[in-house]
Amino acid sequence: MTRRLRSVGLDFADAAPLRLAFTADSAAPPGAVFDVLADVAGWPAWFSAVSRARPFDIGGRPHREVLLRGGVRFVETVLAADPARAYAYRVDETNAPGLRALLEVWQLTPTGPTPAPAPTPAYESGPGGGASRGAGTRIRYVFAVDGTAALRWSVRAARPGIGASFRRAVAALTARAVSH
Repeated sequence: MTRRLRSVGLDFADAAPLRLAFTADSAAPPGAVFDVLADVAGWPAWFSAVSRARPFDIGGRPHREVLLRGGVRFVETVLAADPARAYAYRVDETNAPGLRALLEVWQLTPTGPTPAPAPTPAYESGPGGGASRGAGTRIRYVFAVDGTAALRWSVRAARPGIGASFRRAVAALTARAVSH
């Protein structure tokens, strides 16, 4: 049975009764990481928990429908799509029991540049200058949730598995980002 969840904003990432946060580094620059995140239909190719995903709009606002392996379905509203900083979405409807609100945020922070040849005028005059060449991305994923006591207990117990899934997803996302 599909249920409508409470509508939350980006501030829920700090205010949720339960927050899980994981961080991993990607060799891909923030723009390339964002491109993979924003390619909703491509998620099953790099995030093994996702069996199908499709983007759609309602009133000009981007939404997503995501089906996880095992049959859990989410209808989501994209709340942030900033190529330099973040990709975030709120779950509006789901068939998962016990959920009251769910927000997921992928924060993107550039990491330092990798060693590169000495700057030349071509590097210096390029977009972003030589310092942006080869920079990777620190990805911080926040899973902010409200739900029944049983759901919160289950999410806490699943923390190691969610973290492992995130790290595998970042590795696959990185491979996809650098190959495109």
